[in-house]
Parts: sequence; C-alpha cells; structure tokens
Amino acid sequence: VQLQASGGGLVQAGDSLRLSCAASGRTFSNYALGWFRQAPGKEREFVAAISWSGSTAYYADSVKGRFTISRDNVKTTAYLQMNSLKPEDTAVYSCAAKPIYNSGTYYLDNNYDYWGQGTLVTVSS
Repeated sequence: VQLQASGGGLVQAGDSLRLSCAASGRTFSNYALGWFRQAPGKEREFVAAISWSGSTAYYADSVKGRFTISRDNVKTTAYLQMNSLKPEDTAVYSCAAKPIYNSGTYYLDNNYDYWGQGTLVTVSS
C-alpha cells in the first residue's frame, strides 16, 4: 500500500492542524493505520493508531486529549486532528500501515510494513 501524508505547516501554540494520510494500491481496510513523529535530534515516537475498522484508537500519553485519529475506509484516508498544539509537538509526522494479520502492538514502529513520506509540523511559541 502506498501512503501519502499531507497537511503539515507552521502554526502558533494553541492552534490546530489536521493531517491526512491518503492510501492507494491495496485494500485499505486490511491495515491498521498509525501516526509517528520524529523531532530533530530525537528518535521516532508513536503518536496515535487506529484499528482497521476504526473502532479502536490508541494514543501516546503526550497527545491524549488533544489529538484525534480517524479514518474513512471509503475515501481510503486516515486523519490526525491536532488541537492545542504545543512547541514540543514540532516534528516530522509520518503515517504507516500495519497489516491486519500482524497482532503485534500498535505502539512499535517495526510492526508497520508501509510508510508514507513525512509532513513537517512546526509549532511556534
């Protein structure tokens, strides 16, 4: 499956952004979707994930209550709504697909087989 992330940009602290991850090439509903981010000089970290059906979502503690992940299996697109953004949210955000048959945890990036290019989110104070 090919993934294309978009929606990043430069915002001020407290603002909102919505990232999109458009998928093509394989059956979208055969994959859970995850968002990860990598800040300069830091390792990639889990942000959020959503099951193939959209019924279950998972969040990092740092974004819980501020970010919402969702998906539209008809449009084959996943979204990350980011509210109350903080400077520490500044990073390159990437979406990734985890096959439905992979029972591994949503929180580890090595359980995701397909990755899109990142989109940069910069939050100024």
